[in-house]
Amino acid sequence: MIRIGKLVATHGLNGALILTHVVGNSKWLKNGQVILVEMQKGSHIPYFISQFKANNDKEYVINLEDVDKIESAKKLITKQVYVDEVILADYAKQSPLLWIGFNVIDKIKGEIGAINDVSQTGYQWLARVIYNKSEVLIPLIDEMIEKVDIKTRTIYVELPEGLLEVYL
Repeated sequence: MIRIGKLVATHGLNGALILTHVVGNSKWLKNGQVILVEMQKGSHIPYFISQFKANNDKEYVINLEDVDKIESAKKLITKQVYVDEVILADYAKQSPLLWIGFNVIDKIKGEIGAINDVSQTGYQWLARVIYNKSEVLIPLIDEMIEKVDIKTRTIYVELPEGLLEVYL
């Protein structure tokens, strides 16, 4: 599963919700598709999309099966939303925002840690990772990334010598 966004508000009186997402392209969501809503940490409840409309590349208004009243929809506000990695396989390789939670493995150092967050500085993406109890920033550039494995949620990199030691 890949975390794609969050349910941020209700829309109207019939249980519609606003889903903000980090996928970018608004063509990945389909009617009948399953999204997983994290009701509690580690507990994901599946919901089927019955109707949706893209507001822009970062936001959908969605209707979920069995959520047809505003009271039911309000219970889902602030909840994280996940989808199966197969749905986003093409998008995930292009969007570092979807890599949060992926494990970083260096060719020389081995396992570095999981990506806690990503941010963009200019045209470059940086991953925040805890390595040896210190937060390190790893540039997510093509020259360093050897492979992104969506299935295992792993990014294989070849980091420049000394990059991690700067933070220690």
